[in-house]
Amino acid sequence: MNAQMLQVRVARKIPLALDIALFELVSTDGRALPPFSAGSHVDVLLPSGVTRQYSLCNDPEESHRYQIAVLKDPRGRGGSRAMHELVREGDVITISAPRNHFPLTPGAEETLLIAGGIGITPLLCMAERLYVLKQPFTLHYCSRSVERTAFRERIQQAGYAAHVQLHLDDGPQQQKLGLPALLRTPRRGVHIYTCGPKGFMDAVLSNARSSGWPQDQLHYEFFSAAPQKLATDGSFEVKLASSGRTIRVAADASVTSALAAAGILVPTSCEQGVCGTCLTRVLEGEPDHRDMYLTPQEQAANDQFLPCCSRSRSACLVLDL
Repeated sequence: MNAQMLQVRVARKIPLALDIALFELVSTDGRALPPFSAGSHVDVLLPSGVTRQYSLCNDPEESHRYQIAVLKDPRGRGGSRAMHELVREGDVITISAPRNHFPLTPGAEETLLIAGGIGITPLLCMAERLYVLKQPFTLHYCSRSVERTAFRERIQQAGYAAHVQLHLDDGPQQQKLGLPALLRTPRRGVHIYTCGPKGFMDAVLSNARSSGWPQDQLHYEFFSAAPQKLATDGSFEVKLASSGRTIRVAADASVTSALAAAGILVPTSCEQGVCGTCLTRVLEGEPDHRDMYLTPQEQAANDQFLPCCSRSRSACLVLDL
C-alpha cells in the first residue's frame, strides 16, 4: 500500500443504482486532501482487514472531498460487501493518497472512452475533465439495465451529455454497442480508454488489436482478475540480489507468500496482479506473467513482474530485493 496514509471520514453514503453506493470522503481535520488527476484511485483499508482499490470519480479540481462508487459484488472476495455492509456515514477509515496508473494522454486529438458497468467511475472523471479542457471525446457507457446505471442523472444534467451514448443490455438491439464497427478503423491521434469487467475489457481490447490499433493508443485498468493456476505449475527459486539468498517457491504458493514465510515482506494490496503495488525488478530469469497491470510490451521486456500472481518460466529468478 502507498506509504502516505490518510484518515478520512465518510461524510455521505448514498445509493446510486441497484447494488451501487457512492461514498464521499473528507479529511478528519478539515484540511485539503492531496491533489489527484483523472484516472486516479485510492487504496481503502476496510474494517475486515483487506485492502481494495477504488477509482476517484469527482472533479480533480476539488480538494475538499474524494468520491468513490462501489458495486456490491456477491461473487467477489468480500471487499465490496464490507464497504456496503460495514462502512457507514460518520465512520473514519484509512486510505492511501491517490495514485494514477491510468492517466489521460496529453495532447490526444480525440479520446474514446468505453465503460462497462462500474467501470464508469474513472471514465466519468475523465469525461468531465476533457469537457473542461474543451478536448473532443465520446463516452460509450454499457450497463445491464437502467436500474443498474450509476451516475445516470449526473450525466443527463451535465454539459457534456451530448458526448455520451448509453447502451443497455436489456434495451432495443439498435442501441447496443457494436464494438467491431466502432473499432474497425484505427485512427491516428485517437486514444481509447476502457474499464469494466474483465470479459468486457477483453472484448474491447481484442477488437481494437485485431483491427490494428497501436498498443500505445490503448489504455485500460482492470478492477480484478481471476487467479491463473495451471496443472503444469511447478516449483522454482527466487534469488535476492542484495544478499544472494535463495528461496524456493512451491507449486501451490505465490512468490510473495514464499518471501513472507522467509521473513521478506513485499508490499501488496490487491494480490491479483491489477494494482501494481508489488511490482518488482527482475535482474535475471524469465517471468511467467499472469498480471493485468503490465502492458504486453512491458511483459515482453521481462525486467519486472508482479510477484503476487506471476511465476517463473526459468528455474530461478534473480530479483532486485
